[in-house]
Amino acid sequence: MPLRFYNTLTQQTAEFAPQRDNTVRMYTCGPTVYDYAHIGNFRTFTFVDILRRWLRASGFALDHVMNITDVDDKIIRNAVASNQSLDDYTAHYIQAFRDDCALLRLETPEHVTPATEHIHEMAEAIERLTAGGHTYSSDGSIYFRIATFPEYGKLSHNDFSGIRAGARVDVDEYEKADARDFALWKAPKEGEVFWDEKIGRGRPGWHIECSVMAIQYLGETLDIHAGGVDLIFPHHENEIAQSESLTGKPFARFWLHAEFLMVEGQKMSKSLGNYFTLRDILGRGYAPEAVRYLLASVPYRKTLNFTFDGLQSAKTAIERLRNFKLRLETGAFAEGLNPALADRTAAAQAQFAAAMDEDLNTAEALASMFEYVRDVNTAMDAGDLRTENRAPALEFLARFDSIFAVLQPAVESGQMSDAEVEAQVQARNDAKKARNFALSDGIRQELLERGIILEDTKSGTRWKRKSS
Repeated sequence: MPLRFYNTLTQQTAEFAPQRDNTVRMYTCGPTVYDYAHIGNFRTFTFVDILRRWLRASGFALDHVMNITDVDDKIIRNAVASNQSLDDYTAHYIQAFRDDCALLRLETPEHVTPATEHIHEMAEAIERLTAGGHTYSSDGSIYFRIATFPEYGKLSHNDFSGIRAGARVDVDEYEKADARDFALWKAPKEGEVFWDEKIGRGRPGWHIECSVMAIQYLGETLDIHAGGVDLIFPHHENEIAQSESLTGKPFARFWLHAEFLMVEGQKMSKSLGNYFTLRDILGRGYAPEAVRYLLASVPYRKTLNFTFDGLQSAKTAIERLRNFKLRLETGAFAEGLNPALADRTAAAQAQFAAAMDEDLNTAEALASMFEYVRDVNTAMDAGDLRTENRAPALEFLARFDSIFAVLQPAVESGQMSDAEVEAQVQARNDAKKARNFALSDGIRQELLERGIILEDTKSGTRWKRKSS
């Protein structure tokens, strides 16, 4: 069965294949590091991880870029309020995001690109847009004139034919259907960080960041651009306008968007007291794999209702799978092969793959696994499972877990997983590259205190655990 995705752009489900080289060129919107990421953010990041894993399981190579927005309105406001430099303020939240991703077993994309490392390229892109007649200046800022892009609105499917010419907006986020010219380059206010570029002193707007980094790393037309539904308008709509005005080519072939997350049936809000970060949830004693299971259990295009009863059910489901695996691994079975069970395993694998191929229907995929677990447990109870049925059953479990990644228990409290260590090592390397030696030394010392010894070599940084 071919792999199919629902494309927000066309509002249709269509067969997917990369445009060339069997490599999926994918861009996904990463965190804006003004605070800790919340579980709604991680609903989207978990969807992206499931997407990555299934694309690879389907035989495709990946070239995946995820940005880190480390300069925007909120970040600058918070950094100024805390009397910190932009780099010092964001470093903490970037590392926290890496740590949270490691705990949720989210794979690291091939390229993780902080916006502040690509300011010059953004300024050059704005120059090209200006040369093409797509911009105008006002009070030192540069705005994209959306009237120069007649297809504006094709992603959000809003009718913007009655937009007010010249109406503009300085903030990065604004209400749906309020189409205005948006800032590409913002003149600095008193005390704000800025870059001195040919186009003037200032900093990029949020939207130009993603267009420039996506095109720089992946080319003018992406295979997939993904994110949350909250980004469709204005962010992704603006990305299309400026990107296609730059290149004259379609920006992305497929647009995939994860729906919102509710908490106990309500919109997540600090004022309602139902706003949770991953750290909040783990602090209540829940394992990260239970959080991951719950976030992945509902198909990405359906609203997910995050409840603590649901977390408890996720924990129970994982325990059932682990017990099933243990029973297969340790059970004493009669020699030979039960053909009916062999057929049942093949059918379950096919059902699992068909569900995932149909726009990542994780609910159906999970259902196929648990129906299989029930049937094979019944067979084991009756003494019908044979030794030659064991390996195919375990292979199916391994294939399942290569996507859902919940069978391996979390490491003991206080002990860092390999993924967490690798994330910290990467953060240290990034700090060294940015010549932030205070941060680099701090990460080394923190790792040492947690039993991890680093060794810098010509081929890179190696690490090992202290012997007990």
